Amino acid sequence: MCLSVPGKVLEITEEDGFKIGRVEFSGITKKICLQYIPDIQVGEYALVHVGFAISKLDEKEAAKTLKLLAELGQVQNESEKGSSS
Repeated sequence: MCLSVPGKVLEITEEDGFKIGRVEFSGITKKICLQYIPDIQVGEYALVHVGFAISKLDEKEAAKTLKLLAELGQVQNESEKGSSS
């Protein structure tokens, strides 16, 4: 199973000829390769898989996906609490 996570592009630079972005994921910032979506701009959202932005995502869809991921995390946490009893 593959998972891509939406992140907001905070800054765009170039490193060794590659378009690189500083991308924020729910408070965590990572350097991400933006080469596959060269038209992305600061403030836009991208779906990121293993350090590569693979497509742009509008803010509404990004928020919806992040909400679902948070809910899954809560279910996971509740499941882990129940299994340790």
